[in-house]
Amino acid sequence: MTSPFFQHAVNRRGIEIGDGLIGTLADPQGGRQNHPMSTRQDLSRLISSARRIVVFTGAGISTESGIPDFRSPGGVWSQIKPILFQDFVAKPERRVEAWRRTFSGRAGWVGRAPNDGHQAVKALWDQGKLTCAITQNVDNLHQASGLPDEAVVELHGNAGYASCLACGLRHEIEDLRPGFEATEVPPSCRACGGLVKVATISFGQSMPLEPMRRAEAAARSCDLFLILGSSLVVYPAAAIPRLARDAGARLAILNREPTDLDDTADLVLHDEIGPCLREIIL
Repeated sequence: MTSPFFQHAVNRRGIEIGDGLIGTLADPQGGRQNHPMSTRQDLSRLISSARRIVVFTGAGISTESGIPDFRSPGGVWSQIKPILFQDFVAKPERRVEAWRRTFSGRAGWVGRAPNDGHQAVKALWDQGKLTCAITQNVDNLHQASGLPDEAVVELHGNAGYASCLACGLRHEIEDLRPGFEATEVPPSCRACGGLVKVATISFGQSMPLEPMRRAEAAARSCDLFLILGSSLVVYPAAAIPRLARDAGARLAILNREPTDLDDTADLVLHDEIGPCLREIIL
């Protein structure tokens, strides 16, 4: 059976999303219509009653660690223009600029510490309640909190290392720094000579198939899908909560701002993630 992630779709805003959910996103929202709960106590009860929780994290959980988000005023893309994947591959000068940004730390995606939100997710794992954390973030903070690699599904990659675009070999960024800083020649793979790129998913780059498959399977098998700090506007990742809801999971959203799924969630709480989860989990 073909996964809906690997079908062509257009969401209900008319934006082409490629590997998306063809029925759910192309049609008006359906399914349960609930009156969302709105207190920390409600969220605590929902978490307590769940046995198979999937957490879905966006930029909002990491801004509390000092990681800038992408799209808000003052965010990363308001300060530096993203380099398209096609340009990185085709234009040596864009590869040079990409590596300058990496070694300067201008994007600010790495080098911070996990906050109470990340620690609460780890606590759910320790309690045996968490199936996995699906994240749109590239900052490695779930792993830094102690969550094992196998419990983290990274939809948009990881800014903490680089990989070869040809053979996939991992390269540590600090190992690449001396050569680039001495010559400003973008690094190439030590195994096959291919282009090496920080292991994040750039605009125009294909989504990683295996993490998407893992995310879909986890969403379909959970009993609570908990969204932490995602605006749910980046597709196809933002389609994953709908899979969980349509498979019968409860849907809870903890985010500072409203999202497109608020009307059909079982719980919506507009609150700070770290302080909220510290009170009810830690």
